[in-house]
Amino acid sequence: MAGATSPPTPGRRGWAGRAQGSTHLVEPALEFRATTVQACGLWPYAVGAGAPRMGVPLGQHLHTGETVCCDPISHFLRAGLIPNPSGLLIALPGFGKSTVARRMQLGLAAFGVNPFVIGDLKGEHVPLIEALGGKVVKLGRGQGCLNILDPGAGLAATARLAGQARAKLTADILGRRLNVLCALIALNRRGQVLDIEEAVLSLCLSILDDRLPPGHATLHDLVALLEEGPEPVRALTLERGEDPRYRAAVDPLQLSVRALTDGALGRSFAQRTTVELDLTVPFCVDISGIAESDERLVAATLLATWAEGFGAIAAAHALAEAGLQPRRNWLVVMDELWRVLRSGAAGMVARIDALTRLDRSLGTGTLLITHSVSDFLAFPDPADALRAKGFVERVALKIVGAVPPAEIADLRQVIGFSDAEAELVTGWSSPPSWDTAGERHVAPPGRGHFLIKVGGRPGIPVRVALTPRELALNDTNQRWESS
Repeated sequence: MAGATSPPTPGRRGWAGRAQGSTHLVEPALEFRATTVQACGLWPYAVGAGAPRMGVPLGQHLHTGETVCCDPISHFLRAGLIPNPSGLLIALPGFGKSTVARRMQLGLAAFGVNPFVIGDLKGEHVPLIEALGGKVVKLGRGQGCLNILDPGAGLAATARLAGQARAKLTADILGRRLNVLCALIALNRRGQVLDIEEAVLSLCLSILDDRLPPGHATLHDLVALLEEGPEPVRALTLERGEDPRYRAAVDPLQLSVRALTDGALGRSFAQRTTVELDLTVPFCVDISGIAESDERLVAATLLATWAEGFGAIAAAHALAEAGLQPRRNWLVVMDELWRVLRSGAAGMVARIDALTRLDRSLGTGTLLITHSVSDFLAFPDPADALRAKGFVERVALKIVGAVPPAEIADLRQVIGFSDAEAELVTGWSSPPSWDTAGERHVAPPGRGHFLIKVGGRPGIPVRVALTPRELALNDTNQRWESS
């Protein structure tokens, strides 16, 4: 009909006017995720996902709500996003970094990868390991001993091997043992171990291996051997038949070894080993019995357990490659890394690197956890600072939680941050508000929020939400709320 007008239609927010049903908020449509088998009639999808789908489901993308999957092993092995299976987790205390580590352990355990927590300082990972049917051993004052001269699990493995495989594993075992001994001496004396001292220690360990049954030699035997001064050791020090020259060469070293036996560390490392690593199940070395204020013992115990743990993994891989046992994979969790880095001993970064180095082809992932990237950069020795920076740069997967604004400058030395990403992670460090009704502090707004940085790619912001079962396993002094 000429002159007819179209019927009125509501706007995108409804009919305007009083009692007309308009709304100020337009809720987005519900989104569902499904496989092509579950939703085959809807294929192809109209919108693709921008976050990685391979690995442990870590949480939801803060902007899109899609599921984000992330763990160092899957990113290396399945997705090919990083050149080595290692990750670095950084956040302020109380913002959930240890909980993220437990989420990765739980998810990888479902994939057949055993979690291996080498040195749990607060006992935070113990409930999860026990829930997975794993094993927990305790180290600390009156709770167990770890003889640092004991070749450990590697010795039994060498007896089952032959040829080049046996020679390679034996060299690895002896190298790690010497390295951890030198690291503990350097930590205790707060100074470097000289090259001649390291050579003397190596020769003495070889002599003790010949004299005593495997695993029987202790630091007390090493002190006695240095006091005895057998001819091969004397020849190494160029004493030329003059006992005063020998004493001048070895007395400082003998004093340092004696300090390990009689000082604060003696009862932990100078007696026969009382713990046994079982890598066939999820495993945790619990050192929560050591007071956090006992910094030297904490750092020394972490060093010793790292050496023992990585040595046991190397032995297990050697046996698997020889076809003598099934091949297994592990996620090694190294928490509180900063405690050893800040121990004050020169050359400690190089020692840690040597103790923990494993070939990426061995199928072992590592997750390093610390509070601040400045722990890797603030060293009085420029050589240590350079090594530590390289240590961080080689970790291609970095997961950054709440950090203070002052941290951004240090982070940008090793991680490519845009201004928007820097503003995001510093904003998460805002303090919590006060619940006037409940008269308590609520959870910090940034708890459980992390930015995943993979190489030079833009960061992926994710919020980690825990299931009720996980909440029970994470009921610590850094407990997450279910909201």
